[in-house]
Amino acid sequence: MTSSGEGPQPAASRRADSRLHDLSAGCPADCATSRVRSAAEPHEYCYLHNRVNSVIFATAVNAQDRPAEPTPDLPLEIAHLLLIDVTGYSKLVVDDQIELLQELNQIVRSTECFRTAEKTGKLIRVPTGDGMALLFFHSPEEPVRCALEISEMLRSRDCGTQIQLRMGVHSGPVNRVPDVNDKTNIAGSGMNVAQRVLDCGDAGHILLSAHVAEDLAQYRHWQPYLHDLGECEVKHGLRLHLFNLYKDNLGNPHLPDKLKRRRWKQDSVPVRAVSQPRFPKFLLSVALAGSALALVISSLIFFHKTSSRAVTSTVPPAPTNSVTIPEKSVAVLPFENLSEDKTNAYFAEGIQAEILTRLSKIADLKVISRTSTENYKSAPENLPEIARQLGVAYILEGRVQKSGDAVRVTVQLIKAANDSHLWADTFDRKLTDIFSVESEVAKAIADQLRAKLTGQEEQLIAAKSTDSPEAYDAYLRGLAFSLKAGTSAANSLGAQKHFREAVRLDPNFALAWALLSYTDAVGYLLTTLQPTIALREEARQAAETALTLQPNLGEAVLAKGYYHYSCLKDYDTAVGYFEQAQPLLPNSSQISESLAYVTRRQGQWDRSEAYFNEAERLDPRNVNLLFQHALSYINLRRFPEALRKLDQVLNITPDDVDTLTTKAGIAQAGGDLPEAAAELAPLHPTADNAYALETQAYQGILERRPAPVIRRLKEILAKPDPALGYINGELRVWLGWAQEVAGDHAAAQVSWRQARSELESFFKEQPENYVLIGDLALTSMGLGDKAAAFALIEKAMAAVPIEKDALDGPIPLDILARVAAKMGEPDRAVDALQKLLSIPYASTFAANVPLTPALLRLDPMFDPLRNDPRFRKLVGSPTPK
Repeated sequence: MTSSGEGPQPAASRRADSRLHDLSAGCPADCATSRVRSAAEPHEYCYLHNRVNSVIFATAVNAQDRPAEPTPDLPLEIAHLLLIDVTGYSKLVVDDQIELLQELNQIVRSTECFRTAEKTGKLIRVPTGDGMALLFFHSPEEPVRCALEISEMLRSRDCGTQIQLRMGVHSGPVNRVPDVNDKTNIAGSGMNVAQRVLDCGDAGHILLSAHVAEDLAQYRHWQPYLHDLGECEVKHGLRLHLFNLYKDNLGNPHLPDKLKRRRWKQDSVPVRAVSQPRFPKFLLSVALAGSALALVISSLIFFHKTSSRAVTSTVPPAPTNSVTIPEKSVAVLPFENLSEDKTNAYFAEGIQAEILTRLSKIADLKVISRTSTENYKSAPENLPEIARQLGVAYILEGRVQKSGDAVRVTVQLIKAANDSHLWADTFDRKLTDIFSVESEVAKAIADQLRAKLTGQEEQLIAAKSTDSPEAYDAYLRGLAFSLKAGTSAANSLGAQKHFREAVRLDPNFALAWALLSYTDAVGYLLTTLQPTIALREEARQAAETALTLQPNLGEAVLAKGYYHYSCLKDYDTAVGYFEQAQPLLPNSSQISESLAYVTRRQGQWDRSEAYFNEAERLDPRNVNLLFQHALSYINLRRFPEALRKLDQVLNITPDDVDTLTTKAGIAQAGGDLPEAAAELAPLHPTADNAYALETQAYQGILERRPAPVIRRLKEILAKPDPALGYINGELRVWLGWAQEVAGDHAAAQVSWRQARSELESFFKEQPENYVLIGDLALTSMGLGDKAAAFALIEKAMAAVPIEKDALDGPIPLDILARVAAKMGEPDRAVDALQKLLSIPYASTFAANVPLTPALLRLDPMFDPLRNDPRFRKLVGSPTPK
């Protein structure tokens, strides 16, 4: 069953993991709260067309020389494949081709990995015309180490012929098949996917499939060298999630040309161990599609920015198009990177972020969060319309060019109403003096907009964070990772690595300490970093170090709040720090957003809405923020307001599956099944979007026409994706329920027994995952094990007490009402339902809509109560206001 969740979510991964009602749910990775999971690896494979040619190459690296006996079964083996391709091979004359292949053969055969695997008989070699395929069978590290060995030899060896290689690595199933000469050849999906990985690279690249990257990411020594490239659709519609491996001048750090030309998704699956728990209802990738892991702790280090203006318990009116745009308001669009070295893109992003950060500390200005501007171009043509959408009077554009230690920054401030230039300037500086540019730009904009600066604000925007250019460069690199779209292990590890380097180079760099703490805390919560005691301790020490160095640094105060929020689940203390950070970060929408989440969990719904409205004032196009606000209205059963908010999301991201699914859930809660069916009909979710899939299943159950749902669930569960973790077991719970409603009691029992077996294996690793516990309780109910069902409900109540969490605390009570109804305890069921109908909360069922009288009338699980007078009274009552 799906759980709630919320928190700082990048927009690009919003659909993957920000259907969280709150990133601080209190169970693993925030309470098992992810709704949508991305498949770790594609399932559609086709045979590789082996480019076997060249007798010459057969003498270099040949397939096994012994004849292959044909077998009828073609047994599958799991191989760890390294495909090697010579770039520019076809342009060489034949003599050069022969010489090059002979030399490459020597290099490959001399690697330690090759010799070791060949000695143990665990190596297959296949020629591919202008390259080769090496199949290892011991460990996924073997092909990666071999690739690095080959790269090292090419770098250090004075080859007679210049050899340029690209390499691709994948692990997958293969078949040994006889070729036309009755020699052993290789076919199968493993080879096919490895070829697709290789095809995406350029000279020097060592590209890895996500499957291999996930395996390597379990080992600390590999983590710094895995660089997430995102997900791409290649030949035959195959979607590959790729990683670039490079280290110590081995490999190619540049983005492959094919990735520049193709449409890539950056919110793909995070690198995490397949055996790690995947958290409920929408993955955090997550996980956690939009808003960058963004906004730096000061207006853009964090996933979303927050406003620190005082917020009262009264609910201010939500922003509308008719609201007057403040004259002292500005949005900073992404800066264009003009450097010849495109790897300097991090520098342009960092300069934009730092200028925005300094502007955001001026209370007399309205500065729009980066999460609302990041999807615009650097210099768009329709500035008046963009300014209207963002609610600002001025737009700042910029360009950055870096060459060696010289930097040129060009900026222009534009009045959006008439697209006129108000001010422009070009700054040529050395890296050692880059801080002065950021300060001068912020001060010039404040002067042009006639903003009043306090003495403290003047000090803040003029502050020099570090005297070390090397530490600042490391900080900007870490900042670029933290601003990337998509919450992934690679992004978290990259940010952590560079922030650690920044504070190593300058132990007095308070801002870097603050960002390191924030990165650790969020990684601990989302498990994009290993949630160890050591990580939690580093988050605490980094925040405290930042505060010791600079007690009035807003980012440091906010980081300490996130430590309590994410690592300790100490909401009261977190609120104190967030409120303390408000006057220090007067334009940071993340503070208000975070306070909205925390106060929602504390049951302070009016204050939570006020915080949401304040956050949206500074972040008007942050789709995750808007969606979370809609969820609050749903929790309160204020469905018309929720629908209006969801329509705002659809205006920004049309046809968003999760938003349409949520609208269907509202229709179900109102008893309008035809409207719900109309919303769900165009959607075709797969197992990695359990949020939408389970809402469709619930629709079939409410309609009491579950046959299509049963077929779909059987189809999905016939080939379960291990990457989905316990969600496969949860889908079996839904399958059993649908089968029971269809009258196939025997099939339902089979499904529930299998579900219980699968869920119990994860329960050992996630003993406080109350959504998983609820799934087990419902499974026990279906199997008639009353004692086990109620015992599990008690465990769920202990894991998320309603007294401590007003949002998710009622979830076990929802499960109790269902179990008691089915297990012959009507009084307990009705008592629980009376309580549930009187309070706001987030249900674990389908679209997370709380129970309503209409749902009680429709839901078959409450059929045993139909003749109970108290239940009939509840069913006839109006929806609580």
